[in-house]
Amino acid sequence: MGNIMKKPELLIPASSLEVLKTAVIYGADAVYIGGEAFGLRAKAKNFSMDEMAEGICFAHEHGVKVYVTANILAHNKDLEEASVYFSQLKELKTADGAAAAPDALIISDPGMFMLAKKAWPEVEIHISTQANNTNYETYLFWWNMGVKRVVSARELSLKELKEIRARIPQEMEIESFIHGAMCISYSGRCLLSNYFTGRDANQGACTHPCRWKYAVVEETRPGEYMPVYENERGTYIFNSKDLCMIEHIPDLLDAGIDSLKIEGRMKTALYVATVARTYRKAIDDYLESPEKYQANMSWYEEEIAKCTYRQFTTGFYYGKPDENTQIYDSNTYNSDYIYLGIIYEKDAAGRVRIEQRNKFCVGDQIEIMKPDGQDIPVTVVKIEDEEGNAVDSAPHPKQVLWLTLSKQADTYDLLRVRKDTDDE
Repeated sequence: MGNIMKKPELLIPASSLEVLKTAVIYGADAVYIGGEAFGLRAKAKNFSMDEMAEGICFAHEHGVKVYVTANILAHNKDLEEASVYFSQLKELKTADGAAAAPDALIISDPGMFMLAKKAWPEVEIHISTQANNTNYETYLFWWNMGVKRVVSARELSLKELKEIRARIPQEMEIESFIHGAMCISYSGRCLLSNYFTGRDANQGACTHPCRWKYAVVEETRPGEYMPVYENERGTYIFNSKDLCMIEHIPDLLDAGIDSLKIEGRMKTALYVATVARTYRKAIDDYLESPEKYQANMSWYEEEIAKCTYRQFTTGFYYGKPDENTQIYDSNTYNSDYIYLGIIYEKDAAGRVRIEQRNKFCVGDQIEIMKPDGQDIPVTVVKIEDEEGNAVDSAPHPKQVLWLTLSKQADTYDLLRVRKDTDDE
């Protein structure tokens, strides 16, 4: 029972400064982000050095850590620039000169590991899931290299993780994905994108061909039946459901996992707020009382379904999944809510300032999503542009607006609307 009561870290992804701040406010213990180079999400917005410094300072002011990904599989041409990059991260400062170095680097490539240690000897390094960490000897190898934390491959079961925990030093940390997209290839070692489009997944440019629709034909053996999971629309044999472990927090803690990681460094602030808030409450409820956790299970399930997702699976945690638990027979997402914006400021009159993300109008019924778990229905009473002109609707993305709502909202509250009420 020793592992059960150890409070795990809740690690949340962030694609931009706005999303980082959302993750921090909505319950993250740590956030992982990518710079403009060397991360495996080249299509994500990612952070400039100035944005990274601002985000890290914001997180640190709220007691939250920030980890920077540099987990590409590097080629020769990457190495010189990578060495400079690690030195820049070490010396990172805000505009007013405050130190803003990240708390750790996430790395998969041994060459990148060596460069990071040379440029920044004291840096904490976490070994990425891209390094295919599937056994305790791999963990011990990295421990002997000076690594504090290893991110487990998604293909590991809870039983295997428990054995790893028993065979590595207690001070060494295990980080595991508990929610989000599952790569169909072995812990991300996919070549489909490179083969089909020339965009290398292992260099951060994945086009996600695993989500495409396929038909299988064996040209030289006509009439030979080749079973494939399919429906009337075709087959999605490479397409996985999304991982979701919200119902299994006790088993994750019992396995001795130190950091519970959410996938989604290309997701919106609404996704991040929803997932962070829900897992934050689930973890805290369980540590307070297993009975409270079980009693609130329907709330967690309802909330987690409010963000964009595919159908859910528990992945490999309870053994190798079969086609019914792993394959998703569509390439569409489920999404019940639309993200309108996050509140950045509140004035003396009670108006709130947002940078609008999707269209809404005066008179619309929307919802205030609060970090503490409350969801408050409100009416949009008035919309004003930056010059104070009243407008009837907000059709332009990223338009800065001042809103008067029927109930009070606060800074960092998030505004969303149910899809079925969007046009009402």
